[in-house]
Amino acid sequence: MIEKSQDLITARSWDFALWLAIFTILYNLVEGLISVFFGISDESLTLFGFGADSFIEVMSGIGIFAMVLRIRQNPGTPRSQFEKGALRVTGTSFYLLVVGLAASAVYSLFTAHKPETTLPGLVISMISIAVMWALVAAKRKVGVALNCSPILADANCTMVCVYMSVVLLASSLIYQFTGFGFVDSLGALGLIYFSYSEGKEAFEKAAGMESDSDND
Repeated sequence: MIEKSQDLITARSWDFALWLAIFTILYNLVEGLISVFFGISDESLTLFGFGADSFIEVMSGIGIFAMVLRIRQNPGTPRSQFEKGALRVTGTSFYLLVVGLAASAVYSLFTAHKPETTLPGLVISMISIAVMWALVAAKRKVGVALNCSPILADANCTMVCVYMSVVLLASSLIYQFTGFGFVDSLGALGLIYFSYSEGKEAFEKAAGMESDSDND
């Protein structure tokens, strides 16, 4: 009886993880398209870069979605076989994020581009902070419940989106009140370090799983 109850809880956790992945994909697609549109129309580099990075979060979400589906369809296969692939997808997402952030920061510094204070940027960043923060909490909860490293890594990827939302909000507000236009480039440096570290850790965990399976 206890074992059946535990199996039911686990099944529900996987279902929850699947819906979180679907929400991540759909929300970031919409957010990315809207941000890129207003970033181009308002000539806001920060908002455009924020939108482009939303599509990287979509990539990580697709990796988790595929992993959960494969685990549910192949219950007799060791989870590590599917988790390795998801970790590599999330790790690649982090590395792509590093490239995007670095390119945006360098472009801003060399062109002396200053962030625009726009209503779309402020509204999008505040909505994103609230939604992504709740999503991080949910992913971490289900990741711990399932003891699933890829889901926890994906939660960290979503956390970077929270930090980027804060940078987008802060860059617009600070520029409005002080005229200091390089805050987004400075903030990107911290995000680059965090993203690289998380990407490296994701690949190391995938390599560790591969070594364990080889030993078995």
